Amino acid sequence: MSNSSSMPQFLLLAFADRRELQLLHFWLFLAISLAALLANGLILSAVACDHHLHTPMGFFLLNLSLTDLGCICTTVPKAMHNSLWDTTTISYKGCAAQLFFFFFFISAEFSLLTIMCYDRYVAICKPLHYGTLLGSRACAHMAAAAWATGFLSALLHTASTFSLPLCQGNALGQFFCEIPHILKLSCSHSGYRREIGLIVVSACLWFGCFIFIVFSYVQIFRAVLRIPSQQGRHKAFSTCLPHLAVLSLLITTGMFSHLKPPSISSPTLDLALSILYSVVPPALNPLIYSLRNQELKDALRKMMTGYFSRAITCLFSSAEHSLCNPLLAQPAF
Repeated sequence: MSNSSSMPQFLLLAFADRRELQLLHFWLFLAISLAALLANGLILSAVACDHHLHTPMGFFLLNLSLTDLGCICTTVPKAMHNSLWDTTTISYKGCAAQLFFFFFFISAEFSLLTIMCYDRYVAICKPLHYGTLLGSRACAHMAAAAWATGFLSALLHTASTFSLPLCQGNALGQFFCEIPHILKLSCSHSGYRREIGLIVVSACLWFGCFIFIVFSYVQIFRAVLRIPSQQGRHKAFSTCLPHLAVLSLLITTGMFSHLKPPSISSPTLDLALSILYSVVPPALNPLIYSLRNQELKDALRKMMTGYFSRAITCLFSSAEHSLCNPLLAQPAF
């Protein structure tokens, strides 16, 4: 029996055996990660700089962009590195850190998505109480609770998983360190049942949040159907339905990936499920919330226009221009 602490590294799942396909996966993941970094970076800048977005939804969007960046940066860079350099290894400590941070960010993201659903519910169904129920202090407390829940959940699962003795080799059938595939290497039945119990409890909590989300959207849709304007109904549905679709994708694929029986497990199915809940939602969230939010689109357009006008001014003017020289732009004391 090999102790887990003495295992120097794990072997991750390679996307393909042919070198051409490995490079294709590298460029595909590079495009996804750059698009996610750019989109979330623009949202963070717009929310931070535009006072019109200093609202509860803008505050939650800022936090959601941070979790999206965390999810992408935790799993994708290592997969890109392995595809580019034709390797599959990850160190034991690196695997533990990857599992912790991914579980931290994905748990915080789901909590934030639940809170954002509550924000939409109050805004549409209880507009007169919106300022009371979603004041600045209440928003800060809810966001802090989301981050704290993610941290506690990640800490419990990481400590429980990596305290197990591993004696079934070191090959993980996944492109990143995922709990079910590490559990397959365990030779401790009691520790295995303990972690499975934690996964079931977490899944029940997630499913409870999902039931709350569905109930909230039922109330939202009932209120929307009473809107006399067809344009208003279309705007409300076009805003809520993509949010509900991404949430459904995240929770169904995530729960199925962690709770499916081993008899139906296969490398192709496991890889598809992991990409659907670990890569697709963080990459789609910026598009959904930026394309459906007119205030955010206006702020992004204003910010980009300001940057371009400043760049053009600096390009066709002297270096002594105050817009181009930060020292000249500072007020004198």
